[in-house]
Amino acid sequence: MRSLSKYLIGLIVLLIAFALSTFTVDQREAALVFRLGEIVAVKQDPGFYLKAPIVDNVRYYDKRILTYDSPSPDRFITSEKKNVLVDSYIKWRIIDPAKYYVSVNGDERQAERRLTQTVNDGLRAEFGKRTIQEVVSGERSEIMDIIKTRADRESEKIGIQIIDVRLRRVELPKEVSESVYQRMEAERKSVANELRSEGFAESEKIRAEADKEKDIIITEAYKEAQKIKGEGDAKAARIYADTFSKNKEFYDFYRSLEAYKKSFSNKDDIMVLDANSDFFKYLKSPNKK
Repeated sequence: MRSLSKYLIGLIVLLIAFALSTFTVDQREAALVFRLGEIVAVKQDPGFYLKAPIVDNVRYYDKRILTYDSPSPDRFITSEKKNVLVDSYIKWRIIDPAKYYVSVNGDERQAERRLTQTVNDGLRAEFGKRTIQEVVSGERSEIMDIIKTRADRESEKIGIQIIDVRLRRVELPKEVSESVYQRMEAERKSVANELRSEGFAESEKIRAEADKEKDIIITEAYKEAQKIKGEGDAKAARIYADTFSKNKEFYDFYRSLEAYKKSFSNKDDIMVLDANSDFFKYLKSPNKK
């Protein structure tokens, strides 16, 4: 019984010694091994490691990509001396845990302050070279690429890599945006009025040309119609002349019938004529050859 107790006590002591002299590193993190306050080892690969019990201690740091999101927009000045509000975020990660610990004491908040200062200094310099239009839309991507490269170069000194810098929103302060919008509205109205005037002038020109072309077409059509009508009348007259010249008596008879038809078409008409008038020639002698 006493030997069993000694065995259990020895096993427990062995387990405690084993626990104090080993540590594990997850694939999502890196570990720094300190001995009496000094870094003696850096473990970035996942696995099982040994350390001196009691005198060694281990601190872990996240190797995953971290995000710093600005809590409020920062104010910058453009080349036009106009204020703009910039809402941005930074993607970063630790690549050198030992340098990271020495530079910022392994404090994530302190590291974010350093990163923010570096990025804001770069933004201040780049915005100072550009107009509002350029920073809002024209050269926004270029600015982000420049800031990322510069911030990555600076942050490498503290063991950090910058993955990305994004300008999520760039806008004017309220007191500035109102005046800018009013000016833009006035400019748009001026352009719209100018376009309306040009459009009205162009429409009048097109309308005048169309009316002129219409008159020309009508005139030409009327001229052509009169020409065709004249040719038709001449041809009809020639046909009549050729026809009636073959029998003059038939022609006189036909003309008399036409005259009778027109004269007696209305019952209310009154005619006063001599009974021996040639008008009644064919009424008197209808059978005359």
